[in-house]
Amino acid sequence: MTTTGIELDGMGSLRRSHRCGEVMSSAVGSEVVLAGWVHRRRDHGGVIFVDLRDKTGLVQIVFRPESTPEAHARAHALRSEWVLMVRGVIERRSDDTINPNLPTGTIEIDVRELRILNSGSVPPFAIEDETDVDEQIRLRHRLHDLRRAPLQRALQIRHDLARAVRESLSSQGFMEIETPILARATPEGARDFLVPSRHHPGQFYALPQSPQIMKQLFMIAGCDRYYQIARCFRDEDQRADRQLEFTQVDLEMSFVGVEEILAVLERVTLEGCQACGVVLPTPFKRITYAEAMGRYGCDKPDTRIQLELVDLTSEFSTSEFKAFRDVVAGGGIVKALPIARADELTRGEIDRLEKFVRKELGAKGLGWIRVEADGSWKSPITKFLGAAETAAIEKRCQVEPGMVILFQADAKDKANAILSRLREDIGRRLGRVDGRAWDPLLVVDFPLFERDEKGQLTYVHQPFVAPVEEDLPLLDTDPQKVRGTHYDVVLNGTELGSGSLRNHRSDVQRKVLAIMGYGPEKMEQSFGFMLDALDTGAPPHGGFAFGFDRWVMKLAGSESLRDVIPFPKSQRGQDLLMEAPSPVDEGQLEELSLRVRLAPV
Repeated sequence: MTTTGIELDGMGSLRRSHRCGEVMSSAVGSEVVLAGWVHRRRDHGGVIFVDLRDKTGLVQIVFRPESTPEAHARAHALRSEWVLMVRGVIERRSDDTINPNLPTGTIEIDVRELRILNSGSVPPFAIEDETDVDEQIRLRHRLHDLRRAPLQRALQIRHDLARAVRESLSSQGFMEIETPILARATPEGARDFLVPSRHHPGQFYALPQSPQIMKQLFMIAGCDRYYQIARCFRDEDQRADRQLEFTQVDLEMSFVGVEEILAVLERVTLEGCQACGVVLPTPFKRITYAEAMGRYGCDKPDTRIQLELVDLTSEFSTSEFKAFRDVVAGGGIVKALPIARADELTRGEIDRLEKFVRKELGAKGLGWIRVEADGSWKSPITKFLGAAETAAIEKRCQVEPGMVILFQADAKDKANAILSRLREDIGRRLGRVDGRAWDPLLVVDFPLFERDEKGQLTYVHQPFVAPVEEDLPLLDTDPQKVRGTHYDVVLNGTELGSGSLRNHRSDVQRKVLAIMGYGPEKMEQSFGFMLDALDTGAPPHGGFAFGFDRWVMKLAGSESLRDVIPFPKSQRGQDLLMEAPSPVDEGQLEELSLRVRLAPV
């Protein structure tokens, strides 16, 4: 007996014959056995209607007092999320009761036998496609949340994508190999999760940020083509597209150049998306990093948006407009975002955009010009523009009546980031998106180095990226001009993943590390085993890593990774369902030779 006082039934000899969303495959008059959860219950003057739900969908079941009085009497007690098994006969609904919004909406099941397999607590929110419930509540009650159709679809997409990726890579000669979860800490750009060793007090394993080093070792070991759907861990702050633990599709190939890897990536992306019902156009478009930053202000542009940036830095280098000229003199840039037919961008809307970029994006301000119907310009900055700047803007921005031009003058990265954000937000709001539902893109020729906040050269992506061969001499003379063999796959403005050729010669790898400030001792301490491995005879090799969760998120049309990961962490890195992280007892700490000392708040 349960606390409800309702006696529960076992399944007995009944076995499910169909799933709820599949009963249309049987003819009217057929007997079926279904099982699922009570989605909704309605009592219409004695006849009781229940929507029964499983992962395949809903079907209406009916309890009539004249046909099955016992089952009808018990059906009065049914509540949302109770678990049932029913035996009944498929009947056609009358024309006036057909539900056109339901795949099973033309039929219903006349119940002959009811078995209550389990009662259920009252759900904290409705199990519907759309819900405005606070995410914290959804994560705390994840079992209810996972019953919702969007999350069920996301889990199906994860399965379909993983299966397609495995099939695609296996058919291209790749071998699936696992790599260790307990490894050593290496500087790969994010904090490691550390695991104390009981057998070696004071020493720690690290959970892998990625299998980067291991997959290179596979190539050195002669495996030729490796892949893995790998679990990775990074102790980073959470955001919509970042989790502490995540999944990536990791692959590596020997004796290849960039073009061979890009061909594999295009095929895997194409076949993975196709398995989830998305057909991509081929061949994928390709642009360089410099072109992406110049035209769109970011290295993962949504090229469906028909707005592009214009660089006016040289035109303002000698301008009388001091605010812009000083930015250029300080090494910054001046860029514009021309928006044709921009009548919707009223003066009030432009003021709101300026507040947004100041408060949210850290801009100093937002320059703008509105071109009136008669061709005249209205703007607070026109009084500072000389004839030369006016002519340059006119020509470079292809000025026309009804246009609004937005300007940023700032450090290169900041100006690009601000205008890139405005380009995407305004482009979508004004409908400046072409008709392609999906627009894959390959971005190539990234720089090898960039400067950190201290001015030290560091890697753009990771320390093992090989330079473009023709740029090797620049490592000695002008390393900041060296291009890397790096490439990204971008889909509708989302970076699905990135990769590169690797340094297969230890002398080149040592030179790259030295440029980044690694002395001989630190080099050996951090990467000695890798450098030794290269000296054993490493073939030319390269690879890629897809962000699997992000790929699923894109295909599912979700805005957050938390909606496509079964048991995600919250914004604060907590598993609210399992209540992790949690304290451990003193005995466990003592075994690990650890003592907890909380830092002062």
